[in-house]
Amino acid sequence: MTAPAPNPIQQLASEISALQSKIGQLQAGVRLKDARDAVEDLQTKVNGMAQRIAGLRQRGYVFEKGLEEKAADFVKQWQGLYPSIQQQINIQAAQLQAALRPLEAQMNQLGGLRNNPVAARPLAASLKTAAETLEGQVNAAERTISGMYDRFSNEVSQTERHLNDIDRLLNDLAEASFQLLPTEAGIASVKAVWCKTGKEQKDDPEGVLFLTDQRLIFEQKEEVATKKVLFVATEKQKIQALQWEVPVALVDRVQTSKQGLLKNEDHIEVRFVSGAPRDAVHLHIWESCEQWQGLIQRAKAKEFDKDRAIALDQAEVEKVKAAPSKCPSCGATLDQVILRGQDTLKCEYCGHIIRL
Repeated sequence: MTAPAPNPIQQLASEISALQSKIGQLQAGVRLKDARDAVEDLQTKVNGMAQRIAGLRQRGYVFEKGLEEKAADFVKQWQGLYPSIQQQINIQAAQLQAALRPLEAQMNQLGGLRNNPVAARPLAASLKTAAETLEGQVNAAERTISGMYDRFSNEVSQTERHLNDIDRLLNDLAEASFQLLPTEAGIASVKAVWCKTGKEQKDDPEGVLFLTDQRLIFEQKEEVATKKVLFVATEKQKIQALQWEVPVALVDRVQTSKQGLLKNEDHIEVRFVSGAPRDAVHLHIWESCEQWQGLIQRAKAKEFDKDRAIALDQAEVEKVKAAPSKCPSCGATLDQVILRGQDTLKCEYCGHIIRL
């Protein structure tokens, strides 16, 4: 049994409905609303960046003294770009709106022919072609406008992502179970798994790896199943605790590797010099392993101290310089790394506590 032929009037009604939807989209498109919204969003980011950086400073981010200058430079660049972008939007929108008016008139004419498929079909076909052409013109106009500030927008977006990373670092530090030392400052944080054996295991602790200008720190921070029924966790306990910390001065080298079935997992292995609390640590991290290799190496070389927006407390610096080299109780040589903000030092030989 063959299916009945479609009703011409019903088929035409469906085509008219689709065209009405297309014309409705074009009525919004020819005003270049998406382009205007993108420009306004970028302007909001540029104008608000200086205030955002000031907020990060107040919360404790002391590095990258050029951030404020970069934000001011973005404002200056945008002031030069914005007038011509707005002018181009207005010109293009006026031309596109003028091109839409005949299509709207044809749409009204087509609506009056909905019960006359023979007369309506040529008009519907012509209107469909014209609507597709105008849609292409709208897309071309949007590309032209975005092309006027693409490079600038990419630079702003890159800086915004970096500020997001700093914001996450400060949030992680605010929630941490440990305290930074006086004058110690955070550089970066990342989600990580501490692979205790050097190869990631199911029960390895998951948490946050912190890098400061003085220490590399791993804090476990996760929910662990305390009760299971048929291999399904029914009770969980949140664990948040400092697992280890090592002065960055004791880092010997940082090796990177890509692991996992698809080689898309970033891993770093940090080896420490003789006398450090640990020989090495292996971590699976959720950011570029090469990026973190560079950060740790720069922290060890004290490069971040040269790029501080807030100067170091010189009294703390002098306190470290003035620390004794020998234990006043047993005379043993003190070879521990002394960190800024540290109040006491314990002799490894006799246990004597030395106040700094």
